[in-house]
Amino acid sequence: MVLIRHSLLFVALLMTVLAAPAHASSEEDLREYVDENTQRLVDKLHEEKGLYEENPQAFYRSMDEELKNFVDFRRIAARVMGRYARQTSPEQRDEFVEKFKRSLFDSYAQALVSADDFTIEVKDAVINPNDDERASVRMEVISASGNRYPVTYSMYKTEEGRWMMENVIVEGVNIGLAFRDRFSQEMEKNGGKVQAVIDSWGDAVESLNLEGEVDNS
Repeated sequence: MVLIRHSLLFVALLMTVLAAPAHASSEEDLREYVDENTQRLVDKLHEEKGLYEENPQAFYRSMDEELKNFVDFRRIAARVMGRYARQTSPEQRDEFVEKFKRSLFDSYAQALVSADDFTIEVKDAVINPNDDERASVRMEVISASGNRYPVTYSMYKTEEGRWMMENVIVEGVNIGLAFRDRFSQEMEKNGGKVQAVIDSWGDAVESLNLEGEVDNS
């Protein structure tokens, strides 16, 4: 299943984000730190492979705790909602952030349950020459069979100087754009009722076909 494959690459990517130094001062610092810590984090991911089946709630808590300081879910969720975010109340935005995270964690869990071992090779990190508060990290996820999947993630620097992830591109598929397009489709399908889209977001993500959602950035 296409979504499961992309989810596997996405979760591998997110675990690698945990290796990113919060205050890396140069491209080489960023690349080296990620490279040094990737294997340790991938090993941890493999070790906890069965956690979802044994205790789903513990899996969700673990994922949230590990990723909350490195992945800006609120920023990503706001971009997914796009122009429709203006129609929501603060409570609805909070609810969608939680629904969005849960849908991703469910996808990760399915990928982990069905996945063979994989490794990650970090290729390079590039700080935007026109904006030193933006960076991208290019890598390859290598499956047990030897297939290589290119992955790039986008990061931004917070006011405190911490690097956080704000988008992912997997095999040319812009994940943020794919989710934004799906949210827009769901809004049309539900007659512009934001709450209905929020309530059914898990099902919308499960049926999402990421083939063809190429990067247009």
